Amino acid sequence: MSELAAPTLARFAAGLRFEDLPDEVVRQARNCIIDTVGVAVYGSRLPWSRIIAAYALRNGAGGVCSLFGNPQARVHAPFAALANGAFSHAFEQDSLRRPGAAVHPGASLLPAALAAAETSQASGRRLLTAFVAGLEVMFRIGAASRHSSEALGFHGPGLTGPYGAAIASGLVQGLDADQLAAALGIAGSLSGGLLAFTKADQGAMVKRLHLGRAAESGILASQLAGDGFEGPHNVLEGRYGFLEAYCRDADPSRLTAGLGQDWETLRICIKAYPCHITAHTPIQALRRLMAEHQFTAADVSALSIKGAHKLISHHDLREPQDLMQAQYSVPFCVALALVRDPADPRSWDDAALADPLIRSLCRMIRLQPFAEGEKLDSGWHTRIAVDLLDGRRLTAEGLSFRGMPEDPRSDDEIAGKFRLLIGNADPAKSELLLAGLQHLEAAEDVKIFWAAASL
Repeated sequence: MSELAAPTLARFAAGLRFEDLPDEVVRQARNCIIDTVGVAVYGSRLPWSRIIAAYALRNGAGGVCSLFGNPQARVHAPFAALANGAFSHAFEQDSLRRPGAAVHPGASLLPAALAAAETSQASGRRLLTAFVAGLEVMFRIGAASRHSSEALGFHGPGLTGPYGAAIASGLVQGLDADQLAAALGIAGSLSGGLLAFTKADQGAMVKRLHLGRAAESGILASQLAGDGFEGPHNVLEGRYGFLEAYCRDADPSRLTAGLGQDWETLRICIKAYPCHITAHTPIQALRRLMAEHQFTAADVSALSIKGAHKLISHHDLREPQDLMQAQYSVPFCVALALVRDPADPRSWDDAALADPLIRSLCRMIRLQPFAEGEKLDSGWHTRIAVDLLDGRRLTAEGLSFRGMPEDPRSDDEIAGKFRLLIGNADPAKSELLLAGLQHLEAAEDVKIFWAAASL
């Protein structure tokens, strides 16, 4: 009988060294961290994030860990992970995997690893290594789920996140392979997150909490494991384990396939727009058509989008009740892209939600499934057709967008998005922070992140 996956993954993570990481893996991980810091600082300013920050300050004060966007605040590690994780997912701008696997590396891993690093005064190199190890484990767990948890009504990143966060924070703390395996076993009982918000008239703030809870759960699991608490080693593929309990169509072989050779970190996907990933390919295709053919929303008589089944089952929301639902609605996202700059998070505000033109366009856009048997490049593959009042019909295939692994953003573009997100913060502080993050592996400790608290 082959060894269970959790001990195998734990042994890989415990044995990983910075020197083992290919240069491109380090670059991808570093850029993901830079992107996450910018996303989290922006997210920390939003009303729902301020509620979570107040909770963390009220209940976690007295620690050494910082909160993004909160000068002078210092809280204990679990509360920092909770808040910073929620900030990172606060406005639909954080990273994920291509192909999709219900994983969000930045929001799940960095808050947990950073909280552990601030507690232990770890180096930037140690943080980077732990981030990659957590990602390699979490992405494989997500891939093994075959993204089937959401068909059952779960929000996948809330399920997969605790595993990756447990590995990342545990490695920073110095846990060995046995302790990391126990942490994975504990993390399996800390998963959570429902998609009920997509079918409700209120309460969509809760989606932001799922990633915060994932990061917080990773800290809890790793700290308990470090103290000798145990968890089941069959937590992933065993009877009543993750793949059986939370998934409809799992593939256990993916849990350890290519471990240490096929780097999942290279599958990181950096978002281009502050909305659900399913809207990215039609938005980019639409904006390209608008630039090429010089039309605006006023010229459009009809617009249709073909996509995978999930596009219709989960994202065909015609009357979003709040910004979260709007960012989850493909018709709304594409309608907004006809009227405003979709790359600027400031375009996505209450005025856009109430805009009669965007609302009418949202109702007008039609979503259709691809024909049965038609080959799709991925679950994000879309085809857009725009009918104009002058009689022209324009079509475009949405196969990818800038930020996918096959079309990655350059270091300069990563920095540009960071500056856009930081906004009108003190330029000297933000540039110093950016420079420190760009050379994270050279940092003797992670105090450079403290600048993110004061932006």
